[in-house]
Amino acid sequence: MTVKVLLVILIFLHTSLTGVSPQTARKIYVKTGELVALQCPHYTGNKHNDTKLIWTSYTTQERDLTAEQRPVGILVHGRSLVILSVSVFHQGNYSCSLGNASKTFWFTLTVYKTQTKEYEEKTMYTRTCYTQESCKLQCPRANIPAANIQNITSKGIIWHKEGKSFPTVYFPSLEEKDRGAYTCTRSYLYHGQTYNMTFIVKLDVQPNEDSDQAARIISPLKSEVISVDLGSRVVIDCKAVVYSNVADVFWLSGKSFVDSNNNSRVFYNSSREYYNEVTRITASLVFKKVLEEDLLKNYTCKLQTDNQRPSFVTVTLAQKVRPSYISLALGIVCTVVVMVFTVVIYVKFKINITLFLRDTLGCHSSTSDGKSYDAYLMCYKSDTEAGLNEDDRKWLESVLEERFGYSLCLYDRDVLPGKAEAEAVLESIEQSRTVVLVPTSPDPGPGFSLLSAIHAALVERQTRMVFIKTETTEQSRSGSLPEALQILSEAGNCVTWKGISSIPPSSSFWKQLRYHLPAPQHAPKLMLLPQKI
Repeated sequence: MTVKVLLVILIFLHTSLTGVSPQTARKIYVKTGELVALQCPHYTGNKHNDTKLIWTSYTTQERDLTAEQRPVGILVHGRSLVILSVSVFHQGNYSCSLGNASKTFWFTLTVYKTQTKEYEEKTMYTRTCYTQESCKLQCPRANIPAANIQNITSKGIIWHKEGKSFPTVYFPSLEEKDRGAYTCTRSYLYHGQTYNMTFIVKLDVQPNEDSDQAARIISPLKSEVISVDLGSRVVIDCKAVVYSNVADVFWLSGKSFVDSNNNSRVFYNSSREYYNEVTRITASLVFKKVLEEDLLKNYTCKLQTDNQRPSFVTVTLAQKVRPSYISLALGIVCTVVVMVFTVVIYVKFKINITLFLRDTLGCHSSTSDGKSYDAYLMCYKSDTEAGLNEDDRKWLESVLEERFGYSLCLYDRDVLPGKAEAEAVLESIEQSRTVVLVPTSPDPGPGFSLLSAIHAALVERQTRMVFIKTETTEQSRSGSLPEALQILSEAGNCVTWKGISSIPPSSSFWKQLRYHLPAPQHAPKLMLLPQKI
């Protein structure tokens, strides 16, 4: 057992010193003067860190090619080792490995001085195409430089055959004479110098599988309905492939032959293309002007040969379906109906919608305007007995503050004594976002005289006002109100107090009043209020 272990160790040391790979090396064959690039594969777990790769050559002597001093004409870029112009001195073994040499990949480079038969057999690529089909040759990409190598740029590809050169090799319809060997040259530019890579591609031309089949119509493959516009010119092509000199393609209208005279409104003409033993026939059915009578007929393309049964393909003309404007009109009508319905719903329920958005979703302006109060309740003596009594006024103040969270400025509570009455009221109004004019039966504060004194200032400042009316006030003529009160009522929004029916906080009075008031700056205190009877 010990002898076998020692033998394995000796073989490994021998192969390491001589540069012979302990695993199968990749064989690369190249001609002198050509450019060649060796690509080291990615190692699992290496995380694409190419800086750890070490390239080593075993030609005349073992040499680390990743060191700063490397032979002229050899480039190392990550996983790529590029030899710009190969010579016999480059022949030998090469390896790429990780820094710890735990994984090594080997290459064997064989250099030929001339383009011998052996070299062609080892490097030739074969491409098989079929007659009467399109074929394009691709230049091989074996051992070419990676696209990210610095200072190396591709100059393109040139093909050669029998002294002729062309940028691409493409055959729309391949023929037997196109077979042969084609040479493609890839050119690269490095520091102003051009370096080439040459490949040989052998084109093998095989008979088309269809060449042993019977003649057939290739277009259209089956019966079709063709949409046309009345009065337009229409051309319908029928194409067939035949393998006989005695063959014809023509058109029938019903059971009658279509005229071949191009002076007719409906006629057909045919053309032929020859590819060795294959003939392609195209029969074109021409309508100079499509009439309604043409829509009622079937037109048949018929292929007839001397060695098989005829084949047919039938086409039918149909008038193009114009876009229906009924659905468009219906869509517009539905849109208009929805918009009108939405507007009607909004107008009818705008107060409920606004309060829902404000209270539930918080959709309101929250920009601070520097005001101390949400509203200033300014009571004045009504000229009738229908104004709010003291209990109603207290209920109004309590519901606004306690139930809905409004910050109110009240004359008898928040206006400091000592100042002139008009000046004190105007200062309170300045600190409030809205003025609510409340008619009362007993006079709790300033009356008509004060309104007459400040109404001009209120109108001039465009103060936001809500004017509470009573049903008696609405029934009286507008001219019966004092002039100052009339001007203020016209400048603000009016809400009607309807006595007992307006007391519940869920009544329409409170909804209208809150709709005209701005959203409170502070949340309500969420306390239960006693129900007023």
